[in-house]
Amino acid sequence: MNDTHIPLDEIAPLATALRFLAADAVERAGTGHPGMPLGMADLATVLFTRHLKFDASEPKWPDRDRFVLSNGHGSMLLYGLLHLTGYADVPLEELRNFRKAGALAAGHPEYGHFAGIETTTGPLGQGVATAVGMALAERMLAAEFCADLVDHRTWVFCGDGCLMEGVSQEAISLAGHLGLSKLTLVFDDNSTTIDGPTSVSTSDDQRKRFEASGWATIGVDGHDAEAIDRAFTYARASDRPTLIAARTRIGFGAPTKQGLSAAHGSPLGAGEVEAMRKALNWHHSPFEIPEAIAVAWKAAGRRGGVERAAWQRRLEATEPARRAAFSRRIEGRLDAAVEPAVQAAIAAQVAKPAAVPVRQGSQLATGVLASVMPELVGGSADLTSSVLSRPDGMPPLTPGDLAGRHISFGVREHGMAAALNGIALHGGFVPYAGTYLTFSDYARPAIRLAALMGIRTIFLMSHDSIGVGEDGPTHQPIEHLASLRAIPGLKVYRPADSVEALECWYDAVAGQGPSVMVVARQKVPQVRLSLAEGMPARRGAYLLAGGAERDLTLLASGSEVSLALETRELLAKHGLDAAVVSMPCWEVFARQDSAYQAAVLGDAPRFAIEAASPFGWERYTGRSDHIFGISTFGFSAPGSVVYGHFGLTPSAISEQILRLTSTKLKKAV
Repeated sequence: MNDTHIPLDEIAPLATALRFLAADAVERAGTGHPGMPLGMADLATVLFTRHLKFDASEPKWPDRDRFVLSNGHGSMLLYGLLHLTGYADVPLEELRNFRKAGALAAGHPEYGHFAGIETTTGPLGQGVATAVGMALAERMLAAEFCADLVDHRTWVFCGDGCLMEGVSQEAISLAGHLGLSKLTLVFDDNSTTIDGPTSVSTSDDQRKRFEASGWATIGVDGHDAEAIDRAFTYARASDRPTLIAARTRIGFGAPTKQGLSAAHGSPLGAGEVEAMRKALNWHHSPFEIPEAIAVAWKAAGRRGGVERAAWQRRLEATEPARRAAFSRRIEGRLDAAVEPAVQAAIAAQVAKPAAVPVRQGSQLATGVLASVMPELVGGSADLTSSVLSRPDGMPPLTPGDLAGRHISFGVREHGMAAALNGIALHGGFVPYAGTYLTFSDYARPAIRLAALMGIRTIFLMSHDSIGVGEDGPTHQPIEHLASLRAIPGLKVYRPADSVEALECWYDAVAGQGPSVMVVARQKVPQVRLSLAEGMPARRGAYLLAGGAERDLTLLASGSEVSLALETRELLAKHGLDAAVVSMPCWEVFARQDSAYQAAVLGDAPRFAIEAASPFGWERYTGRSDHIFGISTFGFSAPGSVVYGHFGLTPSAISEQILRLTSTKLKKAV
């Protein structure tokens, strides 16, 4: 076996070694999914030893192929591949500790645990849709920086479950439409699910389904190395995204469980593993890899070294400014021009205040950022003119022109959100895309994964309240803000006007982790009428009106901030000094030091105003009757009528506060 190409007739023992690493790790853990790794080991071995472009010694090489294990329950397949090919951060001990507390070899692959894990997978179908984003990012970056620097493929393994999930249809449809020819999906066609044979729940012809979406397809025996090799070669030459439907046997090699759902999600059992050793002629102890096989696998891990070195020479020979721009983009660093551009836009907005919908202020913000951030790419779920996701000057991306920066995702919120994650994970871009806040439920699985991975993805959500009005309760979000704020690691911004929109958008692109940018459809007055140091919205909450000495504090976010300011004026007529605190982002405010939080919140009674579920506001008010929110669904009527019905008007709020404070204002919450 040589360092460049593993001969096909030497594949079998390498695949067997991979199988037993998986089976032994699951057996040692007493939990796990051995069936898929045993069934897909031949496919994985041919891919990693002969087709995948990577260098285990430089796992973050920008021009490496991306490999996504969408059927992430078979995580031991990936962990075994990373260990065998020589990833330094995947020692054998990690495999021995599979699924144990503190082990990086977790039950499902988690981004950041090992360098070779390109995305967190487990929720079926998410890996497929995320990989579409990766493949799209590769084509977009190549259109900008040319094939000298960007020319790689995205490979995805998936199972029946991934293709049953609806998100997969959204993803394959988009990939076929855009002609993402460097995307290959390998379908583990083993005709087996947890409930038994796939015939109990589906009769789909997957190849015809993909072909209808513009994919090339090929069927193959998933245990025939030569046939697998030909299929991968075919995919690499295809001018369309390619599905390889690989007929496999789940639990391959297990004498009594091969081909049965019993091999899916439980250890095979000591007796079955021992019998499998005999059946596959593997006379080695658990986790023991014969030297010749270990050397061959390590050689496969070094196979891309020559190509990587050639790429490095091309990068070094690139014109300095272009090389610097590429490196900055890949590293995810902002250009120094971004902050001054935002500050200048804030100054211009303060100089000429205007009452506009916050979604329009959001569009202004993305336009300012896009002018100095070529890495900023946007899109929408067929709602571009509603959520205002495309600023002036941002060219559209089309199947014939992947150099565009605004993506028409179509009515595919689920797939869109996952593809955004893939674009962010690929590197070189800061992606965002928009839909209505009520439809964030369709995007929620991908939003949750973005938070779990801590990646910089921005989800734009417009039409953020009962202000939507006549569209009625299906389009009037109530519980959505609370449910999004409940996701750990997610920043939920709700700017009050165009100035706050600029500050919140800048905070989202300049920070780490994912964000949801929630903006109002209806026109609101500008609440920020003077310049302030440090972009105060970037601290999550700040004192907008009033001072340290106050009778009470009104807390609000988004379009309700102007409502709080009007309420303050009415209360003043009754001799009450109410401070107004704008709270565009709870999560950012929670990170501030206690002294700042205390200064903003004050020690006077607090009242919260938000046209949404009151859930969560008690942490700031201390009392449920100090929250002006909505605990039912809305109804179809003009927005002002709906606000009035729920008592969200300055007069109704001030009257209720006066009743609550008519006896004596308490100075502590």
